[in-house]
Amino acid sequence: MDLHDFYTGRTFDAHRFFGAHFEGDFVTFRTYAPGAQAVELIGEFNGWQGMPMAREGQGGVFSCRIQGAKPGMLYKYKIRPAAGGEADHCDPYGFWMELRPGSASALWPLGGYRFTDESWMAARSRAFDAPVNIYEMHFGSWKKDEARENGWYRYDEIADKLIAHVKENGYNYIEFMPLSEHPADCSWGYQNTGFFAPTSRYGTPDQLKELIDKCHAAGIGVLLDFVPVHFALDAYALANYDGTALYEYPHSDVGVSEWGSCNFMHSRGEVCSFLQSAAHYWLEEFHFDGLRMDAISRMIYWQGDPARGVNGNAVSFLQTMNAGLRRLHPTAMLIAEDSTNFPKVTAPVEYGGLGFDYKWDLGWMNDTLDYFKKTPEERRAQYHKLTFSMAYFPQEHYLLPLSHDEVVHGKAAIVQKMYGDYEQKFPQARALYLYMMAHPGKKLNFMGSELGHMREWDEARELDWMLLQYPIHDAFRHFTEELNRLYLSNDAFWQGEYDPAHFQWLDCQADGTCLYAFLRRGGTHTVAAAFNFGDTPAPSYRLHMPFACRARVLLHTEWKRFGGALPEETPAVRSRAAREGHVLTFPVPAFSGLVLELDAPDGSRMTGKPNQ
Repeated sequence: MDLHDFYTGRTFDAHRFFGAHFEGDFVTFRTYAPGAQAVELIGEFNGWQGMPMAREGQGGVFSCRIQGAKPGMLYKYKIRPAAGGEADHCDPYGFWMELRPGSASALWPLGGYRFTDESWMAARSRAFDAPVNIYEMHFGSWKKDEARENGWYRYDEIADKLIAHVKENGYNYIEFMPLSEHPADCSWGYQNTGFFAPTSRYGTPDQLKELIDKCHAAGIGVLLDFVPVHFALDAYALANYDGTALYEYPHSDVGVSEWGSCNFMHSRGEVCSFLQSAAHYWLEEFHFDGLRMDAISRMIYWQGDPARGVNGNAVSFLQTMNAGLRRLHPTAMLIAEDSTNFPKVTAPVEYGGLGFDYKWDLGWMNDTLDYFKKTPEERRAQYHKLTFSMAYFPQEHYLLPLSHDEVVHGKAAIVQKMYGDYEQKFPQARALYLYMMAHPGKKLNFMGSELGHMREWDEARELDWMLLQYPIHDAFRHFTEELNRLYLSNDAFWQGEYDPAHFQWLDCQADGTCLYAFLRRGGTHTVAAAFNFGDTPAPSYRLHMPFACRARVLLHTEWKRFGGALPEETPAVRSRAAREGHVLTFPVPAFSGLVLELDAPDGSRMTGKPNQ
């Protein structure tokens, strides 16, 4: 590592210099504490008796070298600030930590695990013209092991169960909520104390690598939530690390986040090097296929408030980090959770963008869920809540999220949000998920959505797997499985989805109704999706087409096997010439949706090219 690059915020490998590194029988420790008068190393290997660390040159680096320490041994740095006093801190660059409420770092060698995913890594892409269907999950509450106090499975233990479930249900990516070490279970991992340390709740770093390796062998990509905005305020970690505000802002008006944590000060080069090295570490050391970066709006604007202005230093940091990660990991996905309308979030840095590949479409999420909460009368009055997304969609590479944030804190589970009584909710939820999958953009659903979860998510409890004993929930799971498989296999749902020429509204001016329809064109398939989100059936829905065609139903939300009332042998529909062009006529029941495969009038396959 070049120290000048570290100080100026251009380093991506600071973790190979700082932290604890095995070198034969020796371990070298380094920490950065420029405000310290003295630093000592304490740990299991020296009976927790202080061993002085030498200051390297005139800078803020302290180091020492010991013999005989073993992987798993605990340690801390005892830091004596220039202003007096002392405090014991875990290693900011530590690669593992003890289980809470303990707070010591644990020795762990880099590079010990040997991956077997060479072919996956060589073929990996950012999937712009490929399906991305993400299963977002919280590791500790997906399933519980009743034989254990906390119910936590290890990373390697859960691998086979998780992979089988994800593949069976038609997902091709898993996104883990943060797995870096954190002191409070209720923070879900978003308030970190160990930015380089996989949480010990679920095992060792190598066991996490084994999980990812197995996912790749099964054809499943793995994404990780990464938090570059703020950190836990616990005194043993980054806060006031060397007796000064080394990582955080010194003033509380910008230094304390809305979650009560400390905001990183991105104007400091050392902080930038720390964070971008952590991002590189997860991608390089663990073979994660991408990072979803949390709360980016809080970096773009001061405290996330556009009225307070753009935080130029944080924006510059994002551009530097993303450009560097793109050079180092050209096929890894960089995803922004950003609720603002700040421009060019997914444009390349060299064109003035922030350099992300995808951005969560939180506007689509809010409008869509708000629409489905409403009565049919209210939906008819707010018809264009569901057409607005396509007015701005081409501006960014959007990802459609129905994430953990939408099923907590009194918001209700997704199915529970639907208007009406228990049985009315399921046909509407089926129609909602079909609309989501047919709409342009990559997809993300939180665990439990496939079960028709009715209870809000609770990190202390496993999912309500017993719901599958009830026919309405079992049918719903079969619906989401079949829908997901259709999405993965039919390129009309994702080929060219960020090119407006591959999308066309067929019915978006039916004000006063709940009827919508649009066209999706892929490379080899063309489909039309039609929806009736109201309580009044449309027995002879007339859909005006831009060309003559024959249509057959690929999936209908009201098929009996999904809990609906329609037979599955839905007849094909042929367009008919009319004064206003070519027209398809077919019934659309209340609270339903369907996808039609469009072929040429003679039955031959349409290519799906936009000029057809």
